[in-house]
Amino acid sequence: MLGRRPDATLVRDLPAIRRFMPFVSPRRNESLVYFAQELDVEAALAFVEERNRNRPPERPLTLFHLLLRAIARTVAERPRLNRFTAGGRIWQRDGVWLSFSAKLRFDLDAPILTVKRRFPEGESLDEMADGLLSGLRQGRSGRPSTSDREMGLLLRLPPFVVRLLMRLVRAADAQGLVPRAMIEGDPLYCSAFVTNLGSVGLEAGYHHLWEYGNCPIFCVIGRVRPGPAGRRLVTLKWTYDERVEDGFYCARALEKLGETIGKPETL
Repeated sequence: MLGRRPDATLVRDLPAIRRFMPFVSPRRNESLVYFAQELDVEAALAFVEERNRNRPPERPLTLFHLLLRAIARTVAERPRLNRFTAGGRIWQRDGVWLSFSAKLRFDLDAPILTVKRRFPEGESLDEMADGLLSGLRQGRSGRPSTSDREMGLLLRLPPFVVRLLMRLVRAADAQGLVPRAMIEGDPLYCSAFVTNLGSVGLEAGYHHLWEYGNCPIFCVIGRVRPGPAGRRLVTLKWTYDERVEDGFYCARALEKLGETIGKPETL
């Protein structure tokens, strides 16, 4: 691997205890830390309402857009969150990539659409929102994504062959041999995975991390609900792979995220 993968650079200046943690806990789900975060979104919702007066009705800005942007900015400003473990080593990811899921329709039988997107530095809020809405429109068009096509091909094979191929992919990933095209199209190779249960009126719950891929953070967003003094609140529940960085660093990053949502004009 020589210190490089298609999506990351090896972190070499870690203390010994941090380098050793992937050997103590080889699996992500042996290393989970959970955080519940309550956000006051009164200012953010007012900002969305004001901003939408100057946006086309078919392309509205939403609270979800602000939360995604705040998460992406927090990961960029706290780069030790943008790391992952692979092959018993810790890597610094190239760029901020978020994956998120959405229902195609609001009914029980509707499929879930998963979108992965890079959040580049210097992108404006409107550019980000328009890009996200375009990605959702493309997904809702019914055209299969690269991941959909790959899974469709694999599912034509006998189950024992699929299991063997998945083991081979994981072994290749541990050695940094998975090609860039596959990584960039796969939503489980990302800085964080975000799902918005609030969009269907549900409260947030904790989610596991997948052993496949290299996503070290999962965020579940709950519904907007009334709080004290008429302020509206949202709960975010986080699942975090502590092998990447200690929980204290993560908690301080979440404090920064809360401050950002409280001042949405800075987004």
